[in-house]
Amino acid sequence: MKDLDQIANIIRTDVIEMLVAAGSGHSAGPLGMADVFTALYFSGALNHNPKDPWNPNRDRVILSNGHICPVWYATLAHAGFFPREELYGLRKLDSRLQGHPHYKHLPGVENTSGPLGQGLSQAIGHALAAKMNQKDYWTYCLMSDAELQEGQNWEAIMFAGSKNIRNLTAIVDRNNIQIDGFTEEVMALEPLLDKFRAFNWTAVEVDGHNILEITNALKRAKTIFENPVVIIAHTIPGKGVDFMERDFNWHGKPPTWSDAVEALKELRSLGGRISYE
Repeated sequence: MKDLDQIANIIRTDVIEMLVAAGSGHSAGPLGMADVFTALYFSGALNHNPKDPWNPNRDRVILSNGHICPVWYATLAHAGFFPREELYGLRKLDSRLQGHPHYKHLPGVENTSGPLGQGLSQAIGHALAAKMNQKDYWTYCLMSDAELQEGQNWEAIMFAGSKNIRNLTAIVDRNNIQIDGFTEEVMALEPLLDKFRAFNWTAVEVDGHNILEITNALKRAKTIFENPVVIIAHTIPGKGVDFMERDFNWHGKPPTWSDAVEALKELRSLGGRISYE
């Protein structure tokens, strides 16, 4: 677990460096989800092979809230899907690292996302196809909490529950912020656990910064036969950078050069790699 914590902090340093080089992008969500992505890709929970990224038996990962893609890109690079040096091309012309993911533009990127609220429907399509074709691969959908304010998600949640799509795990980043403020002030989501359960999902909550807890939840999800599983991961937006944590103003704002220097010094104290002074 200490090794995985180290990987998560290295990914956070990459996120900061990518954003300051790009001069645009989202800070809070990518930093908050580094532990979840680390647990997914480095704990053995996910069936993936960087040397054969499009193997038909691979597990599928769908990122619905595409604006947090810097953490996905950094994770894929560290997992060996493409050279880490390419991370600094984020949001630049002719770069494969677009501001929102583009299907197959990078090895390991399974979906195109931009408009929120659509990823779960895409993930259900993958999971349903696996059942119909008698394949064993699993589908994971990573989502923001605020996009659950959109109606399409609840149609998708109802469909997956009613069809007992058991080879599907959704992971909700419950960081309580969105671009206009705190979710419970913009449009309240609670009681979120009960809502998923009412639609015939198995719903569990985890500390989104406890990699062992996240890993155990991912593994447990594959033992549930009756229905799809949602893991509600309680995270701190801007995790690891004190002046960003729990501040919704960092939802869609990149760090300046001076912000980045301060952030990276703090992440270094937590064990993250530093190459930026």
